[in-house]
Amino acid sequence: MVIGVPNIEETSAYYTDFGLTPTRDGWFATVDGGEQLRLVDAPTRRLIGFTIGVDDEDDLARAAARLNRIGVGHERRGNRLVSSDPVTGTSVALQVQQRVRQEPSPLPPQNTPGRIERIGTRSPGILREAPVQPRKLGHVVLGTTDFATSEKYFVEGIGFKVSDLVKEAGAFLRCSTEHHNLLLLYAPVNFLHHTSWQVNDIDEIGRGAAAMLEGHPERHVWGLGRHHVGSNFFWYLKDPAGNFAEYYSDTDCIVDDQLWEPEVFEGALGLYSWGPPPPPSFLRPDDLAALMVGAHGSS
Repeated sequence: MVIGVPNIEETSAYYTDFGLTPTRDGWFATVDGGEQLRLVDAPTRRLIGFTIGVDDEDDLARAAARLNRIGVGHERRGNRLVSSDPVTGTSVALQVQQRVRQEPSPLPPQNTPGRIERIGTRSPGILREAPVQPRKLGHVVLGTTDFATSEKYFVEGIGFKVSDLVKEAGAFLRCSTEHHNLLLLYAPVNFLHHTSWQVNDIDEIGRGAAAMLEGHPERHVWGLGRHHVGSNFFWYLKDPAGNFAEYYSDTDCIVDDQLWEPEVFEGALGLYSWGPPPPPSFLRPDDLAALMVGAHGSS
């Protein structure tokens, strides 16, 4: 994905601290996903676009046919099909490429009631010293001023599937076996809410957040907790441009679509299962009013 920010140097330093590896021309890489984030200069923070991998050119042809049916323009560029969400203007490219392959992380032995797996030694979780490095980009959260049109574009056009809904708040959409790769939110302005990055386990979430907050308490947003929708553990932090970035682990996976029934949630369950209550700044980011003014000014 490509994110525009007004302060590239500061924001680049943040994502380096976060555990992403700077490579070239504003790109940052994860351990398993390769180059997955690019920062470019922009007057205000915004999600400029993202690329979704597909298996073959037949996938591109099917997507082109779907986009034609809903009246959305697109352009074929070699092994890429490019279109954009009519509401947010976010560019979405479908590109033929190899699937991300992940080597399983070792499962640390755990002592639980009636099952002792670790005897006479401390937990590996407290002995780790290497900096936390995200394995891959998991999902992105996008606010839209016209939810119905954006949802139609991503589901009927691009081909995302609906995993779950939060009543009058948003839709969790997937293009992989993970519970969601895109969360669309009802919003008063089109904006990027957060990006989410997979780490191995809850210890890596805690270690990563602790390292990020050392000397930078202003980075804290919300955590530690566990979501109900998606089931994942989480901790949210804020980059210098105002975007939230989430460490997550242990999310739901949907391998067989026939075995998953989307549900509609509301209230607290739409946000979390346990943890501290979300601060008002998570539900309505501090710069949202300024983004709204900027959007009206540009229009």
